Amino acid sequence: MLSADTRLAAEIAARRARLIALTQGLIRIPTLNPPGRKYREICDYLAAELAPAGFTCQFLRARGAIADSDTYPRWNLLARREGTRPGETVHFNGHHDVVAVGHGWTTDPFGGELKDGKIYGRGACDMKGGIASAVVAAEAFLAAFPDFSGAIEISATADEESGGYGGVAWLAEQGHFAPERVQHVIIPEPLNKDRICLGHRGVWWAEIETRGRIAHGSMPFLGDSAIRHMGAVLAEMEETLYPLLATRTTAMPVVPEGARSSTLNVNSVHGGEPEQDEDYTGLPAACVADRCTITIDRRFLIEEDIGAVKAEIAALMERVKARRPSFAYEIRDLFEVQPTMTDRAAPVVRSTAAAIETVLARQPDYVVSPGTYDQKHIDRIGKLRNCIAYGPGILDLAHQPDEWIGVDDMADAARVMALVLAELLIDAPH
Repeated sequence: MLSADTRLAAEIAARRARLIALTQGLIRIPTLNPPGRKYREICDYLAAELAPAGFTCQFLRARGAIADSDTYPRWNLLARREGTRPGETVHFNGHHDVVAVGHGWTTDPFGGELKDGKIYGRGACDMKGGIASAVVAAEAFLAAFPDFSGAIEISATADEESGGYGGVAWLAEQGHFAPERVQHVIIPEPLNKDRICLGHRGVWWAEIETRGRIAHGSMPFLGDSAIRHMGAVLAEMEETLYPLLATRTTAMPVVPEGARSSTLNVNSVHGGEPEQDEDYTGLPAACVADRCTITIDRRFLIEEDIGAVKAEIAALMERVKARRPSFAYEIRDLFEVQPTMTDRAAPVVRSTAAAIETVLARQPDYVVSPGTYDQKHIDRIGKLRNCIAYGPGILDLAHQPDEWIGVDDMADAARVMALVLAELLIDAPH
């Protein structure tokens, strides 16, 4: 009798053209976030692709979630294929939204061009190639093992790139990731086909606003520049905070190496007169800026306490205030996520590790992501800890120009995921 891997490898090899075409089809739907374009279109596309394999599809709009509107509704797809008898459920979750294109592309960002074994396009790596790999893995498994226990679910969800609150968070709040309903979750984010991602660092986003007083720009001494105040804040960060964060390292296996330390990114700076419309051809008005705002993105380690992280910024602001008599400021929380890390002994981790050893003939690396992804909601809201990220693609290519995914990597990852299904859903020895 042929082994499970031999049977699945043959089924996936027969679907190579299908894997390419599906990835290209997903890339060619420009699901840009923000603002949230074509979410329903991509859900419709995937549902049509999954229906022939017997999946029942639900279209779920995250009404009331952050960013959901009638103009840009937050649509999610949840597809389920029942087995022939009761058992556990394995769920593959992928986000269908992509970030802005940016500059520097040499290929069509939404063309899905296939060249030298790579498919190019925004979202190819992060993570439409991963979604396609999971779909083909499920199709190959169903063809090889039509008699299986439990169920397979595949979801395509909204807004991961902006926090996931109109996608996985909303689904978790509705009970779709409850442990009694779903037992195993794989998120095919691009962490490389020989790595198992156990979790991610924590994050705190906040706005810091400095305040001043408006005055005529020719007499700035009659005003109080909020931009100069913010300059003092940024200087204090450079002098004291950045060096301090660089000294903190974690025992979590975070990749790449630089992310083993705490980090802070100033995401944006806005101050003074608002930017005018593109068709405005006049000059700015002569005013002293009375407001300046920065958005900070603080990534913290499992060894750090979120309260201490926030207190550190507050203390920095107070140091600046002590040196500047008219200094006034406000710190506003935007959102926060605690670090999370699945135990290496969890069933989905063990099954995926064994599949990687079989398919790739090497033991996997166990890593932690530098940035958060939707595991945070499955863990914190859904209370389901048996969750990992595993998928094809190179993390460093995410959000870059000329983003691509390798076809061979997708095929190998699909083979791994199909073998995990066989491990978890087939009762008889294989």
